[in-house]
Amino acid sequence: MNQERKIEIEEVSDAVKPPKARVGETFERKRDYLSGFLAQQPAQESPAEPGGDLYEAVIEALKEIYDPEIPVNIYDLGLIYDVQISPENHAKVLMTLTTPHCPVAESMPGEVELRVGAVPGVGDAEVELVWDPPWDPQKMSDEAKLELGML
Repeated sequence: MNQERKIEIEEVSDAVKPPKARVGETFERKRDYLSGFLAQQPAQESPAEPGGDLYEAVIEALKEIYDPEIPVNIYDLGLIYDVQISPENHAKVLMTLTTPHCPVAESMPGEVELRVGAVPGVGDAEVELVWDPPWDPQKMSDEAKLELGML
């Protein structure tokens, strides 16, 4: 343990460079298995389909409408059952209310129709009010449940 270590220092003027890889004239590039895959163009998303610009704009418009009795928008409350956009950009919204005796049963569908019809790109808006299946609190989004203290 008490042995002294001796350190040797070697000075080098130039490091030896490794040889470069050489590719002969006979090298033939193999066919790339991805060439056909990469040549395909991605399918164009329809603006009327979920994820499309028009569909998302309609959803954003629906999220601006609030239930007057509950401080949550009607989309997160689960009152919107379906949104369909036709190829002619006409919107149809299938919705319900919390109860058939809701005080806004007459005015809410009209407001939804006006807001959806005002979205740029929507030709015509139609709202259908349905009662089957009936609304229940399980249809609410997690955000709505959190806002109402149910989570």
